[in-house]
Amino acid sequence: MMDWSDRHCRYLWRLISKEALLYTEMVTTGALLHGNCERFLQFDPIEHPVALQLGGSDPKALAACAKLAERWGYDEINLNCGCPSDRVQNGMIGACLMAHPQRVAACIDAMRSACSIEVTVKHRIGIDDMDDYQGLMDFITPIADTGCSTFIVHARKAWLQGLSPKENREIPPLNYERVYSLKRERPDLTVVMNGGITTIDECQQHLQHLDGVMIGREAYHNPAMLHGVDHGLFDHPDTSLNRLAIAHGYLDYCEQQLSHGSRLNHLSRHILNLFQGQRGARQFRRHISENIHKADADLNVIVRALEFVSHEH
Repeated sequence: MMDWSDRHCRYLWRLISKEALLYTEMVTTGALLHGNCERFLQFDPIEHPVALQLGGSDPKALAACAKLAERWGYDEINLNCGCPSDRVQNGMIGACLMAHPQRVAACIDAMRSACSIEVTVKHRIGIDDMDDYQGLMDFITPIADTGCSTFIVHARKAWLQGLSPKENREIPPLNYERVYSLKRERPDLTVVMNGGITTIDECQQHLQHLDGVMIGREAYHNPAMLHGVDHGLFDHPDTSLNRLAIAHGYLDYCEQQLSHGSRLNHLSRHILNLFQGQRGARQFRRHISENIHKADADLNVIVRALEFVSHEH
């Protein structure tokens, strides 16, 4: 979710679901320790509960970032051991760490010692030729021995050579049963499923076997589906989704952020898919995309785009 689930996107998601745990895009330790820390760590209090997702493999650097995360008020820190892109592999970040479980365990131990908030791990079911259940257990066991109890499992393995990140999200087959087996063998662990989940009904089916589900790109391409989280998974009263009310709530946020120096196109891109599947959605997206970069563009671009979908509400 790099470049996707930034703080503006998360604010929009929170307007749709009050209960979902939100995750930041993956942020490298170098970006926090040697870059613009505030840019990556700033978030609105409305986002709680929110987790900081880190990329790194140096225990000392990760411990320093864990302290920062706690200081900034995050509810959880998540170490990414699942991203397959070449860009992060070169920095010993992401899915390549599955070949080094002892190193990951050292990282988690250092992070847990440095802060009091929960530290979790996100990973694949395997990488390359490490593609069996025992390989998955060999990765998880030393990490669990540190006291880490929550594992978010993308139910696909990753091919680190030969497949692009996009292909790694689509080509390796999903193996939900392997994640179910993990939970059966280690009922003491909190096991969360990720990968290929697009509906609340699918979430409910997985929750018969597991402790949680994580939704990634579907939440971005079709953010309205998060409306079902509160009712379908947390027993809130069933209410109808009012996309226009959400849009106007986000517009109020955009106005505030623009006054603090945020860029209009960075704010507007997250709302493009809010009306996915509704009449007028294509015209809504097109109007914003064609006008938001003009020199005189302001929030009225989005206001006018809403006229294409206002008949739906």
